[in-house]
Amino acid sequence: MRIIFILFFFFSSFGLFTLLASETLATVNDFNITKKEVNNFVIKSIPGMTYDTLTEFQKKAVVNQMIKRRLYLEDAKKIGIEKNPLYQEALKKLKENLLLDFWMKKKVEEIVINDAAVRRYYRASLEKFTEPASVKVRHILVTREADAIAIISELQQSKDIRKKFIELAKSESTGPSAKNGGELDWFIYEQMVQEFSEAAFNLKKGMFTTQPVKTQFGYHVIYLEDKKEKSLIPYEKVKPKIVKELRLKRFDIKIKNLSKKLKKTADISVK
Repeated sequence: MRIIFILFFFFSSFGLFTLLASETLATVNDFNITKKEVNNFVIKSIPGMTYDTLTEFQKKAVVNQMIKRRLYLEDAKKIGIEKNPLYQEALKKLKENLLLDFWMKKKVEEIVINDAAVRRYYRASLEKFTEPASVKVRHILVTREADAIAIISELQQSKDIRKKFIELAKSESTGPSAKNGGELDWFIYEQMVQEFSEAAFNLKKGMFTTQPVKTQFGYHVIYLEDKKEKSLIPYEKVKPKIVKELRLKRFDIKIKNLSKKLKKTADISVK
C-alpha cells in the first residue's frame, strides 16, 4: 500500500495535463501521451533540458517511463486505490496544501512595489549590489622552484607569450588544469590562497609572473588573461530581485496582521 502511494505522489508531481492539442508520442489503452506532457516532465526533471534536446536514446527512455507511469495509474484505479481511506486522507492533505500555495501566491502578488521604493532600496544597499574585482588566469604548477624559473626564462624569450604559455602548461604543469593550457575560471581575491591571488591581481592583462609564486601546492607561474574591476551591478539587472525581496518582507508583515485579524473573528477552542 505504501509503495503504491509513493508512486502516485511521485508521478503526480509532474504537473497538470494540458488541454491544448499536442503531438502524440505513445498511446496506452486509448490514452494519448503527448509531446507537451513529456516535455513538461523533462523540464522539471532535468534542469536546462527539453524533450527536443535529448538524444534519441534518452527520448525513448523518457517516453517508456511515461508509459509505465500510465500503466501504474491504470492499475491503481483498477484495484480501487481511489476508494482507500488512507488515499482519501492523503489526497485531502495534498489539496489543502495546494490551496494554501495558491492562496499565498495570490497574497504575495497583491502586494504592489512601486519603482520609487525599489530605487530607494537599491541606493541604500549599493555595497550589496557591488561585484568584487575578479581575474581570469592561466597557471603552470611545478614541484621545484628551478623548474618554474626555467619556464619563466622560456616565456621571456618567446615572441608569442600566450601561445607559449599554453604549450608549456600542457607539457609541464602538474595541476589538473594542464590539459586546458592552465586555464582557470574567473575568481575573486578570496577564492584562492593569498599568495596566488596577490600575484594574479597585481598582474596586467597579457603579462605573467617573473618570479615563481610559492604556495602549499608548489610553485606557480601565472599569466593574466583578463581582469574585471570592482563594479556596481546595474539597477535594471537587480530590480526583479529587489522587488521579490521587498514583496516577501511586506508579505511577512501582512500575513502577521491577517493572522491576528482572522483569530479575532474566528471561533477557536484550544484543548
